[in-house]
Amino acid sequence: MTDLIPHQPDASPAAYDAATLAVLAAMEEAAEKHLDAIRPHNTKRGYANDWALWEEFHGWLAERTGQPLPLTAVTKGTLVGFVVWLDAIKLAAPNSIDRRITGVTVTARNEHGVEVPKAATVAARQALKPLKNDPERTARGRGKAAAATPEQLRQMNAAVADGLTGLRDRALWLMAFGIAGRSAEVAALRTESIVHVSQGLEVHVPAVKGRPPRDVVVSYGRNPDTCPVRAWLTWRAAAGITSGSAFLPITAWGQLGDRHLSPEAVREIIARNAERAGLAVRLTGHSMRAGFITTSRRAGKREEKIRAQSGHAANSPAFWGYIREADKWTDAASEDIGL
Repeated sequence: MTDLIPHQPDASPAAYDAATLAVLAAMEEAAEKHLDAIRPHNTKRGYANDWALWEEFHGWLAERTGQPLPLTAVTKGTLVGFVVWLDAIKLAAPNSIDRRITGVTVTARNEHGVEVPKAATVAARQALKPLKNDPERTARGRGKAAAATPEQLRQMNAAVADGLTGLRDRALWLMAFGIAGRSAEVAALRTESIVHVSQGLEVHVPAVKGRPPRDVVVSYGRNPDTCPVRAWLTWRAAAGITSGSAFLPITAWGQLGDRHLSPEAVREIIARNAERAGLAVRLTGHSMRAGFITTSRRAGKREEKIRAQSGHAANSPAFWGYIREADKWTDAASEDIGL
């Protein structure tokens, strides 16, 4: 019976001669070039964004471990860690995380010559599976960040951690609120650019990601628990900083780091403290910026003054969306119409 089955040549590369291997290698290279040429532009751009997030994750990891890892270390441990980071820190939707896994593995193979072990991608998607069954997570990315309120800031203050870390965290989120700052702007603040004057603070917000710098003022607050000025002065004195980065990492042993926080670390600090306070809504880094705009508007502040603080353009749809949200109960169309 076996005589009826034709002999199959050995298909393993080791059985091929040098000339055959050279042709096969050329065909592999040509195939990759062809696939890259027909790959849609949006897909390429998406993969580039995925890899940028992978780089950001590695920077975040290095801040905590003190040991930078090579970006080509796409392993079971790092890929599962990437999933957890995207979920807990970036607050990414599960479907978005799934695409990021693909983008990183494809980029590692095509751009860096690294073949990601199948066990790594299997483990990453196992970690992702329960996230896809969580309705709150699947709803992410479908709306604006929740705007923080003064009441929520007071709740966060009541639950803040003891010691130097708590002083930094409180000063950070109140400064973010007070300057209507983006996370990247808060991370880039310099101590010498925050000047204490009798009325409060004069703050130079540096240029980040191509956005122009701006100079803003932060007044003393009526409530000591949510006053950005008092919180900043307390943190600065406790940390003993007079120049350099305004907000620094702190080790588990209470030691100050020697470089500035990343924007991602700023977002993590805000989200972690909001969760610690048991807030009913999830706050993100952008919540402080949104919260300042809506709170200031409800207090009757002029639009141009608010925009000068936040750095929004005059025609910014995001800014006017916040203004409409703040104004929706002011002289409402349904108010006092005889119903």
